[in-house]
Order: sequence, then structure tokens, then C-alpha cells
Amino acid sequence: MAWHVALDIGGTFTDLVAFEDVTSELRHAKSSTTPHDLTEGIGRCLTKAKMPLESCETFVHGATIAINTLIEKTGARTVLLATAGARDAYLIGRGNRPEAYNMFFQRPEPLVPRNMILEVDERLSASGEPVVPLTADAIARICDEIAAFKPEAIAVCLLHSYVNPAHEIALGAALRKAFPSAYISLSNEILRQYREYERTSTTVVNSYIGPRVSSYLNKLAEELKSQAFGGTLLIMQSNGGVTSVASAGRVPVALMESGPVGGINASAEFGKRLGFAQVIAFDMGGTTAKASLIRDGQPAIAEGYYVGGYSSGHPVMLPVVDVVEVGAGGGSIGWIDEVGGLKVGPQSAGASPGPVCYGAGGSEPTLTDANLILGRIDPQNFLGGEMILDLPAARAAMKAKVADPLGLTVEEAALGMLRISIAHMTLAVRGVSIERGYDPRDFVMVASGGNGGLHAPLIAGELSIPKVIMPVLPAHFSAVGMLMTDIRHDYVRTHSHALDELDFADLAAIFDEFAAEGHALLSGEGVPAARQEMRLSLDMRYIGQEYYLNVPIKRTDLLPANRSAFKDWFDQAHQRNYGQSGGAEPVEIVNARVSAHGLRDRLPVRAAAAADVGTAGAKRRNVYLESAQTPVDCAIYNRAELKPHAAVEGPAIIEEDASTVLVPAGARARMLESGEILIDLGG
Repeated sequence: MAWHVALDIGGTFTDLVAFEDVTSELRHAKSSTTPHDLTEGIGRCLTKAKMPLESCETFVHGATIAINTLIEKTGARTVLLATAGARDAYLIGRGNRPEAYNMFFQRPEPLVPRNMILEVDERLSASGEPVVPLTADAIARICDEIAAFKPEAIAVCLLHSYVNPAHEIALGAALRKAFPSAYISLSNEILRQYREYERTSTTVVNSYIGPRVSSYLNKLAEELKSQAFGGTLLIMQSNGGVTSVASAGRVPVALMESGPVGGINASAEFGKRLGFAQVIAFDMGGTTAKASLIRDGQPAIAEGYYVGGYSSGHPVMLPVVDVVEVGAGGGSIGWIDEVGGLKVGPQSAGASPGPVCYGAGGSEPTLTDANLILGRIDPQNFLGGEMILDLPAARAAMKAKVADPLGLTVEEAALGMLRISIAHMTLAVRGVSIERGYDPRDFVMVASGGNGGLHAPLIAGELSIPKVIMPVLPAHFSAVGMLMTDIRHDYVRTHSHALDELDFADLAAIFDEFAAEGHALLSGEGVPAARQEMRLSLDMRYIGQEYYLNVPIKRTDLLPANRSAFKDWFDQAHQRNYGQSGGAEPVEIVNARVSAHGLRDRLPVRAAAAADVGTAGAKRRNVYLESAQTPVDCAIYNRAELKPHAAVEGPAIIEEDASTVLVPAGARARMLESGEILIDLGG
């Protein structure tokens, strides 16, 4: 008998889900996030759920500390070491202009100022041959220069070290001896891939956030240990897998999107269980709304992204579950711009002070206030009655800040805010579907987050998505997904060769090296050999192209006799993604990749069986839906009282402890045997 715990820290709430693997008992808890000390919110959840930590086998954790450290610019004082002559590569970045018509556009502010970028007397050729050897005198000189800055962190990114890391390895050994208290990142340990600016940025971000993230993870581990936890602590990564505290502390840059991807993994798993392999995952919490595409049961993976947005963010070139995010959550604030237009977000009331109706000092009307005003949320039944919402305060704030300035009624202002937010979130779903060449009508939507059930059916209706699934524990869904996630480590190395000239033995040696490292790391994390799996792939492109496509392969495919097969596989991938292929155009290999998976059991998380009450006994209340003048008399159901196969005709509302589901007019919701709600939108 053992418990498995997952805990996700979001911008507004901290969520806990626990599953007991013998009795299948399911516990969950929710508490306000405590930004001043994240472990305080964790402790509250553990107390609420009455978790016996001494009986816990695994504890999986996803947090926002990595991305918050970067966005809030609260990271470490960092020195960057670059090859002599390449000092400004990080500052110059790319020459592209993301917002061509924005006269006020500004490039992202570097995390390391120019005076703290130091030059190392060394140089390698593009093929990795020494041009200027790294000497002991050069190492001593650079250590003296570094000492003057008293850095908390050091990032090392030498030219072409992805081909030959010898100089970085030697320099790193000296730095770790000379500066034992500094957090040190070597680019060859983070990312052995070409593109100097992106590789440098990834390494700098790792060092910049490293001290704060590793300190937090160590503090969490000690806190759990002090409460008799003797199991395995795992940390959620951006790539959709989990890892050990030690690995997370070495590469904290891999934790940037650790929270949201848990819910995406769960969306894929629940979709497969219900027979849907093509899924759009939609998660709307208190601060943001996120959408991601799942094809054939697998979440889409992007090989890098910009933290903070493409226009002004910092590039991180590591695998990450592909997510489109917009600043629309329950805490998103409604405001009026300088020309009198109503806007919603991206500013958020967050966890503190939160929406006005929370009664915690908030003064700006939010989407949660709007839903409350429109009758879509029960003020007496928020968080299962744990928090009583202040409807008069929400109405007063909406009237003063939005309705009166625009000459609207309070209900019109609230409905206007919701319509604007639906339009924003619809764009996010379009971003992962239509804009990527996929028809949303071919997918089902899995909605999660505390606000997902109120908005997802409306978004799905806008895009003609036929069905919406409301899973078990939607307001804790990222934590649910963490219980269904494999341990994962990613390896990549640039190996640029034309396919016609490729030496398959050299390529096989790279894959074998990665596999050996992956097996060793997984074994060190307690994964038995039978549960270890290596997934190989190649980044390929037509010669002359800038970008590449990832093509999965097997170790047994690495034979010269399969040269033409590699070309066929890439042509097929190009056809799927772009609707055409290059025919006779020659192909080249760019990068070799291995994803090392430690397979974990998929825990059968499901809701407790409901009493045999069908849909009888529904309450009723007035809810504003399409019109701000005429409310609709809606049936209100308690999800816990809906037995399997019970049907709910819209318009109606289904409430549970931490989430509310809106069933639109013309739609029909059905309670499934496994505990999910399937909403058929018709058409």
C-alpha cells in the first residue's frame, strides 16, 4: 500500500492530487499560491489532504519558479564567458524584426550586461579543430577577471564547442575549483547543438535561474524529508517528462513550462482511454489560458521556444511541449484603454489580491467577477463552499471601472468582458490547429483548469469542435497528469552531413553514446532496465533549407542499405507537414536526438461512483448567457450526484468542488462510466 502524490504550483492556486495504488483512493486539495514562500502553499495542501508522507512512494512536483525567476528578472548575478572575438554574439542576437511595423519595438534586454561578458583566449574551427589552443595561462587570466565581479553564476559558451567540448570541459574544471560557491553552466552540458546565439541564450538562462531554482528544490526536498517522506521526489519538465531533483538542479532551464505540460499529458492519456487520439488540450487557470495539439495520442513537441514571447523573449533551444498561451484567466483584469475600448488582460489579479469577489483586497474587475455577476458561478459554492464570494463587491467594481465609463449596465459590461476573453482564447486554439494546417473539427477538446469548463464549450462552439471532454478533477488536472508521466531525458548533437555522404557508423556511435548515458542516468534514478526505453530520431531537411523536421527512426535502421529509406521517410514527413515534398531534392542530416524514457505506470485515476440519483433534484437559478437583458432559468447540477450515463440538456450548469461546467443551449452532456463528462455540441 503506497501513495503517489502530485503537486502543481500555478499562478493563482497550488493543487495537490494523491492516489493510493491498492485501494484506488483519490484525494485532492487546493490552496492559494504563496509567492513569498512557495513551500507554505505546499504545506497547506498537504495538511488539507491529510497526506501521510511516510507512506508516499513518489512525489511529483511542477512549479513556476523557473519561468517566474526569468520573467521577474530576479535571477543570479551572472558572468558569461565567450571565445575571444565573439563577445557580442549574445548581445546582437538575430537580425530579424518580429514586429516590422512597430516603431517602438525593443529587443529583449540581455540577462548579462556587456561588461560582464568576458573573452577567453581560445578558438576552435567549425569542425572542432584547435585554432587557438586553450592554455593554463589563459585560464588563470580569465579566473582573475571573473573574481572581480564576485558572480553568483557563470555561463560558458565557447565557439563550436558543440562539435568539440574539450576547451569547455577544461575551463569548467578550473572554474569549479576556483569558484566553488558559484553556479556554473557549460553549454556542452546543456545543449550540443549549432546556432550560437540560441545555444548561448539557453546556457545563460540556465545559469541565471540556476541558484534560485536549485535552492528551492533542495529546500523542498529537505522539507519533505523532515516530514518522514522517504520516497522518490520527481520534478516535472517542459518536455513532458519528469526527472530527479539532482538532474533538475543541473538543468533548471528544462523546467520553464513544467506546470502546464502535466495537464497536456493527462489530456492525451484521457483521450486515448476514451477512444480519441486527436485532441486539443485547453487549460484555463487563474492567470493564463493554454492550448496544445495532440496527434495520434502524442503531444506536439517544439524544439525550442521564446520565454516571454517571440517578440521580446529569451530563446531556449530545448524540447518543450508545444503550447500557445494567452493572458486570459479567471484573474484577468477588465480595463479601458486610452481611446475608450474595453480590454481584458493580460494583467492579472493573480493569487494576491485576486479577484474583487475574493474579498482579499482586489479592486479591479476580473473574469471571475464577470462570471459571478452573470450567475455562472454560485457565490455560496465556490471551492465546494470553502470560500464565499462577495457578489455586491464584484458588481460595485464592475460598475465603477467598466460599466459606468462605457455607459453599460453591469451585466452588459460583464458579458462584454467574457466575449472578449473568448475571442482571445479562440485565437490560442486556432494557433495550435488551423494555423498549423489542422482542422479543429477533426479533434475533440479536453478542457481543464478551474475556469476551463465555463469557457471551453463556448470556444469549441466558435471553431465547430464537435465534442468537449470534462475530465476527472479538471481544476487539479496538471497534477493529475504528473501521475501519468514518464521520466525523460533528452540528448541532441549536431551532426551535419548530406545523406548521400553519411557515414552510418559515425551516426550509430553518437546514438550509442547517448543511449549509454541515458541508461546510466535512468538506472541512477532507480528505473529498472526493463522499464527503460530509448527513442531515436533525426532532424533532417532538404539541402538549402533553413529549418528541419524531426523524423523518428530505430537503432536497427542505421544501415547504408537504408539510405534511400531515410529519404523516403523525410519526404513523407515533409508532405504531412507542408502538403508537398521535394522529390529529387537532396536531403541532409542536421541533428541526432535520443529521448531516454523511464516508463512509469499509468495510474487509473477516476472519480468515485455516484449515488444512483440520475439527474433528479437539480437546483435552478437565473444565468445570463447570450443576452445581458434577459437571464435564462438554468438547471444546476452537482457533478458528484450524476450517475453514469446520466444526461444533461443545455442550457445548464454542472458544479463541482473547484470547477464549473457550462452546457450551452443546444448541447447535451453525458456522464461517462469512467467519470468524465462528454459534451456533444451538436453539428
